[in-house]
Amino acid sequence: QVQLVESGGGLVQPGGSLTLSCAASGLTFSNYVMSWYRQAPGKERELVGTITSISRTTRYADSAKGRFTISRDNAENTVYLQMNSLKPEDTAVYYCNARRSSQNYWGKGALVTVSS
Repeated sequence: QVQLVESGGGLVQPGGSLTLSCAASGLTFSNYVMSWYRQAPGKERELVGTITSISRTTRYADSAKGRFTISRDNAENTVYLQMNSLKPEDTAVYYCNARRSSQNYWGKGALVTVSS
C-alpha cells in the first residue's frame, strides 16, 4: 500500500525552470530519507540528490549542484525537486525514492524534456 507519485514533468526550454513533486502515502513519511534519481535513454540510473528525514540535510550530485534544490514538507508527505538553468542533458525520467533501513520504495517516474 506504499505509493510514491511524481508530478510536474513536461517540456521546458534550455535555461528554464521546472519543479517536480512526489506525494507519498502508506508510510510514516518523516522516518524516510527521500531521494531523486534520473535515467536518460541509454544511460544508467543516477542519483540526483537526497534529503534526510528530520534535519532536512541535502546532498547533490555534481551535475545538480548550484542548479537543483530538494525540499520536503513532512506535514504534507511531499518531497520536491526544483530545477533551474535546465540543460538538454537534464532530459530524463525522474524517479522519487523513499529509503529507511531495509525498506526501499520507488515512484513510477516523471519525464522531463529540455529542448527548444
